[in-house]
Amino acid sequence: MTATSSTRDRIVETARLLFWEHGYEATSLADVAEKSHARSGSLYHFFRTKEELLLAVLDRYVNLLWPIVIEPVFSRVTDPIERVFGILDGYRQGLVYTGCAHGCPIGNLALEVCDDLPRAREKIAKNFEGWRGWIRKCLDEAKDRFPANVNREQLAVFVLTVMEGAVMQARAHQNLEPYDASVAQLRDYINRLLAEGAQRSKSTIQ
Repeated sequence: MTATSSTRDRIVETARLLFWEHGYEATSLADVAEKSHARSGSLYHFFRTKEELLLAVLDRYVNLLWPIVIEPVFSRVTDPIERVFGILDGYRQGLVYTGCAHGCPIGNLALEVCDDLPRAREKIAKNFEGWRGWIRKCLDEAKDRFPANVNREQLAVFVLTVMEGAVMQARAHQNLEPYDASVAQLRDYINRLLAEGAQRSKSTIQ
């Protein structure tokens, strides 16, 4: 890694953390320069505006999805359904770590900037699509366990909706109860689908 790329990466990573902790609007380029120990000239060399920096942060989130969110779960869990809940448990651990503060960084940015920054909105959507795609992959691997009429793409969207809504409520209430209740209800729903799938499979064999 060159010194130039190292400086750029340090700026992007600092901005990522500041946007997550304090929000996009509340974070200035001066804050990023100070926290990243970068000169203002260096920062403006890479990013002419704060929006350009945000776009780089969103690209970084796309690249971090596998190594930070997905791979740690996939490396220790083999059952595709349990992988889904392992990913959800990772967000629960994040809530525990932060005391139910900050929440999902992509969800936060979606609420804050989507109406005003169309390029950022597109990259936020790309992040959601990537997350949903991994959930869909898990559901596809378990397709023989579900009833044939289950729309797995819609189910993956539902899982994402549960996660984002549960994180938001946990932050609002400053406790884990809404998150745990939401995930428990999702677990119950998927268990019912699996039970129906098993019953239909049994009937077909008989």
